[in-house]
Amino acid sequence: MNKISFKIGLLFFLAIFLLESISMFFLHDNIIHSRVHDELSALQTRGNNHREILEASYHDETIRHIAMMEARTDTQVILTTPADGIYMSSNKVTDEMKTIIKTTPKNVPHDGLILEDDWKKATYIASVSPIVIDHKINGYVYMFQSTQKIKDLISGLNRHFLLAGLLSLLFMMIIIVFLTRVVTHPLIQMSETTKRISNGDFSVSLPKLGKDEIGELGESIKVLASDLEILKNERNEFLASISHELRTPLTYIKGYAEIARRGETTAGDRDKYLGIIFEEAVKLSQLVKELFNLAKMDENTFSIEKEKVHLLSFFQSIIEKVSPALKENHMELILACPSEHYEEIDPIRFEQVILNLLDNARKYSEPNTKIVVEVRLVDAKLHITVQDEGKGIPPEDLPRIFERFYRVDKSRTRALGGSGLGLSIVKQLVEAHGGTIEVFSSVDVGTTFNIIL
Repeated sequence: MNKISFKIGLLFFLAIFLLESISMFFLHDNIIHSRVHDELSALQTRGNNHREILEASYHDETIRHIAMMEARTDTQVILTTPADGIYMSSNKVTDEMKTIIKTTPKNVPHDGLILEDDWKKATYIASVSPIVIDHKINGYVYMFQSTQKIKDLISGLNRHFLLAGLLSLLFMMIIIVFLTRVVTHPLIQMSETTKRISNGDFSVSLPKLGKDEIGELGESIKVLASDLEILKNERNEFLASISHELRTPLTYIKGYAEIARRGETTAGDRDKYLGIIFEEAVKLSQLVKELFNLAKMDENTFSIEKEKVHLLSFFQSIIEKVSPALKENHMELILACPSEHYEEIDPIRFEQVILNLLDNARKYSEPNTKIVVEVRLVDAKLHITVQDEGKGIPPEDLPRIFERFYRVDKSRTRALGGSGLGLSIVKQLVEAHGGTIEVFSSVDVGTTFNIIL
């Protein structure tokens, strides 16, 4: 039997067994107490009835009639004088009866009294009722009944309780087996599924488990398996991409370093090769920096420290940094930003966003084209648009450009460079500011990035 089935079954069994045992005990005790009380009350009532008859007609004929009547029952009546002398008995008076009679207190109430109620140890239960005629006690009516009748009654009751208890236990075990199978079967399935997931098999499936908590847990496990499979694929793709990105500059560095070390290499060529080595080392350093930033973003340790920034001055300072590269490519940058706009942003992080978008626009645009940066307020939301007149992005690539290491240029040439991480970092930085970024593009027309804060 499965461990969890055994544990749940045992827990159910102990809980129900304890509850049933306590219920059976109190029910048994109450029934016995009630039956004994009924027998004692019936005996005392019978004695009081005889007393009333004798008080109404205290004659030998009446006494004889009472004796004859009790002689045919399982009870015995004894009539005594006020001095406890036996005047009449329906059957033979035993020594134990005499002993009980001697225990009669002096002041017996008119409604009678139970003299012996220990049905477990005594041979008889007994009651006494005084006969009062003309305000004077004229004798006592003693009623005796063998306790064997009560014992037989209790014995039969115990057998019924035992049978009921055994049937209840059998029924309870059947119910528990059924319930544990119903409850634990989906749990066992989920346990086996999680083991397969832990072993790297994410192609798991679970049957419909209902709409309760177990069903929700099953759905969560299926979602987890799907997410882990996606994560595994992304991780493999990430490792493949990063190994490629690291291998490319390292290959250039190693190759050109070997050529530069050759004795026949001229000084001019050596300087050229050292320049390429330096360029690739810078790219490698930038790649490591970007990976470090992404790692901090994934671990939620990447902090955004916002401050109120004058947007016109902010964008003018960025334009000063990129102007030399744009002039070298014979490109024009146009800024449209109202002078009164202020925004709560992290200037260092947001500058990284704009510089990345401008660098992409420069790399993928031809000379004598222009880049437009426009800042405007629409419905209380700040829109920042970076628009170029470059190559554009094919429709099939557009949905994936914010993925890590995804590049529209599959050739990964040194001329265009890039690691495929820039736009992924841009997206995460914009979202860290509480904003969104969207892209629109047409091939050979241009691309527009729109940031909404």
